[in-house]
Amino acid sequence: MTIDGVDPRRTNVYWPYGTAGDDLDPVVVSPEQAGWRFAGLRVVELAPGQPRVLATGSDEMAVLPLAGSLVAEIEGQRFDLAGRDAVFSRVTDFAYAPIDAEVRLSSSQGARVALPSARATRRLDPAYGPAEAVPVEVRGAGNATRQVNNFLRPDAFEADKLIAVELLTPDGNWSSYPPHKHDEEREGEVVNEEIYYFEVAGDAGFAFHRLYTDDGELDETETVRDGDVFLIPRGYHGPSVAAPGYELYYLNVLAGPADERSMTFCDDPAHVWVREDWARQDRDPRLPLTDAQGRR
Repeated sequence: MTIDGVDPRRTNVYWPYGTAGDDLDPVVVSPEQAGWRFAGLRVVELAPGQPRVLATGSDEMAVLPLAGSLVAEIEGQRFDLAGRDAVFSRVTDFAYAPIDAEVRLSSSQGARVALPSARATRRLDPAYGPAEAVPVEVRGAGNATRQVNNFLRPDAFEADKLIAVELLTPDGNWSSYPPHKHDEEREGEVVNEEIYYFEVAGDAGFAFHRLYTDDGELDETETVRDGDVFLIPRGYHGPSVAAPGYELYYLNVLAGPADERSMTFCDDPAHVWVREDWARQDRDPRLPLTDAQGRR
């Protein structure tokens, strides 16, 4: 099913695997397709020995290995990305490609690659992000403990508009919790469009994700599986719940109109007490699941 087709499984915000791609790639989300201005995502499956050339145009992007190793050649610079066997196996290195650049991707063994992107105006230089420099954060407590790989957090790596982080949630735990939003420009909150891209461990693995607004216009809770995409145009999002027995991964892509990149958000006031209660709980000892050296 192409992005222009009609599929009863797809809603305005939830794009199951098979409904979010085109004839070349399994996931293609541009600002135009999402109905907003900044955030985008493409997932590319590289066949062994068959290079792929893309032009960034007005988008800056990251080259993030999801599975496999690859070479990214950006404006004459070569970046050998060691990558990883799978998103659950280690924290990966990555590359950054600016606007108006040609990007050539190739892999001798084949690779799955995420290209989170943002519509940008300031042109930076191509750059490499080593896995060892990615800040790994353990967030939350109790069964809301999760791991955040902050590879493109504003204070971790320079970009114009693009923000991207990875979340790893042990089976049975809750992420993106308490529910939070970032759709108003005010003190303690900034505007960011956001994309969730999910992968779930195990052939039968699944998880749940919720998005809702105070006015009731959005209230969706979906079962998510490998390769699914969720768009967050506005409203409170969370939780993302990993079913017992199945670890959950998701890539968050954020971008917005602010001159300075920020991830500032506002919790749903009804659930603020959950975050406050973490001080009385222990963190899940399974975390962090991974680091740059591999599975813990």
